[in-house]
Amino acid sequence: MALGMITIIHIVLAILVIIELGLTGYLVDATSGYGFSSPASFAFMLFNSVWSFLILAWLALTPLYAARFYHALVAFVLLVITTIFWFSGSIAMAAFIGVPECHGITFCQCSQAAVAFGFFIWAGFLGLTVLEGLTTLRGHARADKTTPSNV
Repeated sequence: MALGMITIIHIVLAILVIIELGLTGYLVDATSGYGFSSPASFAFMLFNSVWSFLILAWLALTPLYAARFYHALVAFVLLVITTIFWFSGSIAMAAFIGVPECHGITFCQCSQAAVAFGFFIWAGFLGLTVLEGLTTLRGHARADKTTPSNV
């Protein structure tokens, strides 16, 4: 069974999102407690990870098992929103942590890794958004259609 480019991108993004979920989960846990809440940028990146995992599941499984409920325009809008979320979250987190010298401090290195993975995930979702946008512009609005529309 040959995997298409979109499927490979979905798999790679799912792996990166799971890594990001672990990193930001650690950061949120390490910064909350003792009457304090974690910084908003860490919490937003945790939300991005959960949101992205749900969106990836919907994008990958709906065309296979419920093609009637898949619409390319909805997928495109969700990808645009997710891409904006990742860009803004990665920028906010990078601005929050700055450019520290970690010297082997686990929390510092974890926050730097979370920012790096956030930008990789943003690039992956940007690529998916472009590909889905091109598909939408060609007229393939439904996954269950076999031929493009002539409109």
